Amino acid sequence: MEPQIEPQLPPVSPNGLYFNSSAVSLVILAVLETEQPIRIPPHQLVSLLDTHLLSLHPRFSSVIVTGRDGEKRWKRVGVNLKDHIKTAVFPQGKSPEYYEGCFNDYLSEISAEKLPETQPLWEIHLVKYPTPNAAGNVIFKIHHAIGDGYSLMAALLSCFKRSDDPSLPLTLPSHRIRKLSSSDDGNVGSGKRAAVSRVLAAVLSTASDLWLNFSKTRFLEDDLSPIRSGDPTVGLRPISAATMTFSLDEIKQIKSQLGMTVNDVITGAVFLGTRLYMHGVDPGSDGADTTALVLLNTRMLRSYNSIEEMVKQETNSPWGNHFSFLHVTIPKLTTVTSNDSDDALEFVRAASAIIRKKRHSLAVPLTAKLLHLYRKLKGSEAAAGYVYRVMKSTSMLITNMIGPMEKMSMADHHIKGIYFLISGNPQNVQTTIVSYMGELRVSVAAEKGFIDPNTFKSCVETAFRLIRKSACATSH
Repeated sequence: MEPQIEPQLPPVSPNGLYFNSSAVSLVILAVLETEQPIRIPPHQLVSLLDTHLLSLHPRFSSVIVTGRDGEKRWKRVGVNLKDHIKTAVFPQGKSPEYYEGCFNDYLSEISAEKLPETQPLWEIHLVKYPTPNAAGNVIFKIHHAIGDGYSLMAALLSCFKRSDDPSLPLTLPSHRIRKLSSSDDGNVGSGKRAAVSRVLAAVLSTASDLWLNFSKTRFLEDDLSPIRSGDPTVGLRPISAATMTFSLDEIKQIKSQLGMTVNDVITGAVFLGTRLYMHGVDPGSDGADTTALVLLNTRMLRSYNSIEEMVKQETNSPWGNHFSFLHVTIPKLTTVTSNDSDDALEFVRAASAIIRKKRHSLAVPLTAKLLHLYRKLKGSEAAAGYVYRVMKSTSMLITNMIGPMEKMSMADHHIKGIYFLISGNPQNVQTTIVSYMGELRVSVAAEKGFIDPNTFKSCVETAFRLIRKSACATSH
């Protein structure tokens, strides 16, 4: 009798292994707020998922198995879609405000529940009760091993259509990349000096960032503070969330008035809001060493490609997890108060200067390559432990995505808002940012019972108000 030969199964990507290990297990919770009450018949929803989701990518119908070679691989399985559809049940006849509390508790509860490993690692939760923000909510709970935010946003864009004209594609915010040349400085000589200066800045910044990355895994950790407990079990606990919305046009106006970027403005507001929250809880924490870990997409693309393009063998935007991380030190608080726009502007400029130095750094692509090398030498679990230590030593997580400019819909349900959260990360607080219909939705998710997300949200809104006030004063 000839021995059975195990068919060649596609391997789990290195980054997918890091996020589905004994050290780290990250799950993305994407929340879509509907304009209309959710009234999709079960059979229609099953048909929609079969047509629009399972056909998108094999990982939506695959589980992770360990092959005979000891490597983790994706194995296609039969999918009972009814097992993946969950419907929340709350008391009937209550107010939208009551259901808002129920929804928040429900979101917190499912954030701490592990996805069953015996079936594909995703679920859809339907919350058919109105809240002050929406007539209903749909929660996509997807394990990060399936793909990163780029992949999952591309999947959503493939499933949804434009509400105003389904025949037209959804479009994304455009941005320009400024090209530097010798003419920027007026003559060739000064251009060469500027080029040399940029190279030196890149070398120094890269060396500094790589050393910080290494230090954070060995001996350097953020101070304990009102936003960092240092408890190693944080990633296993439920989170609570609050969201806020900012006009993208207003942010662009502020950045023009202050001579900054959109990223500088919103990151400055988040950082300043973080310090204001820390000060409110414990004024003695103003000088605490506090670092944000920023998760970045390493594709460096300007738009989302179609699913068909992403699954091709040769493509510059493949499906999967393509990320790296960067440490950004949050400036210390000096004399900022809830009414002091001058000190707020000084703080934001300090944050902008830190971020500007990071733009010269090559640490992001190099960190990704070094991590893959570490995996080959030490194994996937050791590399996952490295990622865990990097995350655990910092105080907060920040990540962002770009979304469509137009309103999107599916099965006659228009989506009025969208935001996302991450569960399983070993920080006590995270901030996620996504653009949709000309607005930025900023979410604060924090360990339940340790940080009040609504108070944190209020501090970020106060910080943004101070920055806007500074911009108005500067323009006059």
